[in-house]
Amino acid sequence: MMIRVNPEVQKALDNNQPVVALESTIISHGMPYPQNVKTALEVEAIIREKGAVPATIGIIDGVGVVGMTPEEIEEFGKREGIIKVSRRDLPVIMSKKLWGATTVATTMIFAAKAGIEVFVTGGVGGVHRGAQETFDISADLQELAHTNVTVICAGAKAILDLPLTLEYLETFGVPVLGYKTKELAAFYTRTSGLMVDYEMDSEKEIAEAILAKREMGLDGGVLVTNPIPEEYAMNKDEMDVAINSAIKEMDAQGVHGKDSTPFLLAKIKELTGGKSLDSNIQLVFNNARVGTEIAKELCQLRGE
Repeated sequence: MMIRVNPEVQKALDNNQPVVALESTIISHGMPYPQNVKTALEVEAIIREKGAVPATIGIIDGVGVVGMTPEEIEEFGKREGIIKVSRRDLPVIMSKKLWGATTVATTMIFAAKAGIEVFVTGGVGGVHRGAQETFDISADLQELAHTNVTVICAGAKAILDLPLTLEYLETFGVPVLGYKTKELAAFYTRTSGLMVDYEMDSEKEIAEAILAKREMGLDGGVLVTNPIPEEYAMNKDEMDVAINSAIKEMDAQGVHGKDSTPFLLAKIKELTGGKSLDSNIQLVFNNARVGTEIAKELCQLRGE
C-alpha cells in the first residue's frame, strides 16, 4: 500500500464534502517542538470550525498518509531525522519505508491521487535569486505546471526572485490569482510591486475559475495568493534587510538546494527576533480560512 487515506477524509470526498490538504514540512522543518504540533492542530481546528475536513499529509514508514491523526502529527512534530521530501525523493523514501515530510510539490502529488483539489500552505517555492547561474528553481513550480491541485498561499516566499517566479508560472500556464488584491503577496508583506494575472473578489469566483479549468481538461494547478492580514504583516524595508543578510550568510556557508529555504527562514527568524515566525503562523491561519471557503464553494458548484 503506497497511500493510506484517512476514513474521515475518504468519506467526505465520496460525499462531495469539502476537504483541505495541508503539508507536513511546516511541522518537521518549519518550527521547533511543541510549537510545530500546536500550530498544525490549530490550522486543522480552523478548517473544521469553518465546515471542512482537514487532511494533513505526510509519509510514515514509506506510506503516504492523507489525513494524519493527532497522534501521528504529535509523533511527526517530535521525531528526529524526518526527511524533507520532494518529487525526486519519493521513490527512495517510500521503497525504504522511511518517514518523510511533504513539501508543496509532494503534498500536491498525494492530494491529487486522493482526489483533493484544495491545498493550503504558507508560501510556495519558486525561482531562487541568482538562478540564472545556479538553475536553482523549486520543484513546486513544475508541480503547479502539471498537477491538478489548487494551492492557496501568501504568495511565493520573499527570499525568492519574485519577478522570475511569475515569469516561470506564466510560461507553464499556471493562473496566478489574487484574493482581493491586484498585487502578488510576498509572504511576510502584503505587497511586492508585481501584478497577479487576475484579481478575484470572492471565494466563489475562484471556485468558478478552478471548475472551468477542470471542465476544460487543462492540466496543472491554480495558484491563489492571499495577502497576510495587515496587523501581522512585517515592514518591507526591515524584511529586505533581513533577507539580504540571510542570503549573504547562506552563500558564505555554501548552503544550497533543499536546505536553502529552511536555512533562510531560520536565519530571518533570528534576525527579526522571532517576529517573522509569528507572521508565518498567522498567514497560514489566514490561508486556512480562505482555502476552506474555496473548497466549500467548489463542492457547492459541483453539486449543482
